[in-house]
Amino acid sequence: MTQTASSQSTTEASQDGHKPDAAAAVEAIAVRSRNAARRMARANRAWKDKALREIAESLVAKRDVVLQANRQDLDEGKVNGTSAALLDRLTLDSKRIDGLAAALENLAALPDPVGTVMRGQTLPNGLRLRQVHVPMGVVAAIYEARPNVTVDIAGLALKSGNAVILRGGSAARHTNVALLGIIRDALDRVGLPADAVQSVDEYGRDGANALMRARGLVDVLIPRGGRELIQSVVNNAKVPVIETGEGNVHIYLDESAGTEMAVDILLNAKTQRPSVCNTVETLLVHRDAAASADVLAALAGAGVRLHVDQRVAGILPSGVQATAATDEDWAREYMDLDLAVAMVDSMDDALRHIRTWTTGHTEAIITNDLRNAERFIAEIDSAAVIVNASTRFTDGGELGLGAEVGISTQKMHARGPMGLRELTTTKWIVQGDGQVRD
Repeated sequence: MTQTASSQSTTEASQDGHKPDAAAAVEAIAVRSRNAARRMARANRAWKDKALREIAESLVAKRDVVLQANRQDLDEGKVNGTSAALLDRLTLDSKRIDGLAAALENLAALPDPVGTVMRGQTLPNGLRLRQVHVPMGVVAAIYEARPNVTVDIAGLALKSGNAVILRGGSAARHTNVALLGIIRDALDRVGLPADAVQSVDEYGRDGANALMRARGLVDVLIPRGGRELIQSVVNNAKVPVIETGEGNVHIYLDESAGTEMAVDILLNAKTQRPSVCNTVETLLVHRDAAASADVLAALAGAGVRLHVDQRVAGILPSGVQATAATDEDWAREYMDLDLAVAMVDSMDDALRHIRTWTTGHTEAIITNDLRNAERFIAEIDSAAVIVNASTRFTDGGELGLGAEVGISTQKMHARGPMGLRELTTTKWIVQGDGQVRD
């Protein structure tokens, strides 16, 4: 087995045995990633799919190793006072490991975007043109306490022919070391470069900062996490960044909404997994929505803490407790069992509230009025707009992308859940028979 397999070397030692500074170490990692990316770009689909399936099998086979490492991270997190929401994102259990393996299998079954033709034509002078999808090259990701992201991003990067450099944060360091070792060993076994997946975790914040400055070595950097992390990367990076936004997600309950559907959707959107970015954080209820009281009662009964405006406070069912909402609540991504609720008089008011407070992630409407649905779709400017379904569907796996790197809230080439296609760029191929320009 090569030196680059197993786990990534714990130190980037220099010849005299001393550990170099973070900038030098990250540069060395990035150079190896660049070399690995060239090999990955030449790998055909069968080879890449074999690697993904090998990683999936290894995750299942080494489940106990991963769970033991994860328990160590969770124990340290509890001692350090980590919040319940963060601990939930950090947790891997047997079911979630099976889910990661299944996601890799699904990725292997998806078409390879590399080489697909976007457009092409033959010019009057006989030149034959094609614009095709090609790998980005070296993709870097900085994220927080989400070991599932380690597997998701590695899988997507490999399938799309890229190399990836990961910075997963100290809260998940033991789990990420275990996962990285499994992934790199699997790549080595199938004959692909283990350095296609590397980490700068051991260099901490200095490593993350060096990664952000690795212009010319890193082709694109994707931050995934809370507002503070994302803004830090956006404001400090010298490499190109695809911004993934926090999820201040809204649902508008209009006057025509049916009660049963409204209750089902709201409970799923808020309580199914409250610590993730596609969880609803603000509910807007039309003043004439007959479903309002039942929805509020169901949410409170499920343990949701309601933060309501004065008008909503006046329609709360008997026994339902709530606190008064402030502007901080309208702006907040709780990522917990909290929900801000406001009453509006019209669609115009709902749209105005959303435009004021949205992060551009996901907005949804619950309605039985086709015109309201069509207007909501047309006027909401977010990465995902949902009609009569849970906001929890804004997810790469749920939308058939296999997995996702993150939810882009930009309006560049990638917007919404970023899957395989979003980790490619394009190349123009021009073929001729000796033509010269006049």
